[in-house]
Amino acid sequence: MGEESQKKGLSRRKFIQGVGTGVIGSAVLPHVIKAQHETRAADEDTTGQLLDVKVNGKRYRVEIDPQTTLAEFLRDELNLTGTKIICNQGECGGCTVLLNDKAVYSCHMLALDANGKEVVTIEGLMNGEVIHPLQKAFLEKDGYQCGFCTPGQIMAAYALLKENPHPTKEEVMFNMSGNICRCGAYPKIVDSVLYAAEQQWSKKS
Repeated sequence: MGEESQKKGLSRRKFIQGVGTGVIGSAVLPHVIKAQHETRAADEDTTGQLLDVKVNGKRYRVEIDPQTTLAEFLRDELNLTGTKIICNQGECGGCTVLLNDKAVYSCHMLALDANGKEVVTIEGLMNGEVIHPLQKAFLEKDGYQCGFCTPGQIMAAYALLKENPHPTKEEVMFNMSGNICRCGAYPKIVDSVLYAAEQQWSKKS
C-alpha cells in the first residue's frame, strides 16, 4: 500500500462518529489488537510447522503452513465459518475473535501467533444449540441487517462486556469503533450491547 493510500486510511475512520448519524466511530482502536509482523523474505522456508492451540475449548495440534492466517485456519481447517474474512486487511473487524479474552482481527495475524493460546469464535459462545444471551440480545434488538458483519460485532461486544459489564453508550461506541457495518445498523448494534449489559448476560453465560 502506497503512502497516499495509508494517509487516507484513517480519514475513513474519522467519519464514523456518533450514533445520531447512524454510525459508530473513532480513529482509535483501543481494544482490538492488530498483530504486527516483519516482512517475510520471498525465499522463506514454508515447510509445515506445528500449531498447538485451544479453540472453543478443544485443543488442536496440527501442522500448518507458517503463512496461514488465524482466520484461514479457523475457516478452512476447522470449518468455523462464522468468522468472516471481509476486507482481509485488518480494517473492518468482520473477522474478530477472542485470543486469550482479547479481541483480535484474525485475518491480520498468523495462526502460529496463537500457539499455546486460547481462541474463542462466534460458535464458541453457544451452549450446544442454545445461543448465548449476547447473541439473543442482537436478535431481540435487531442489531443486524444483512448479518454478515454480525459475528465480528458480537465478538467485539463480548470482549468489551467481559472487561466492562456495564458500559455507557459512549463506551460502547468507542470500544466497537473498529467494527464496520456496511448496512449502517450502528444504532441497533449499540442498543443490543446495552440491552445485553442490562440483562447482566455475564451472569448467565
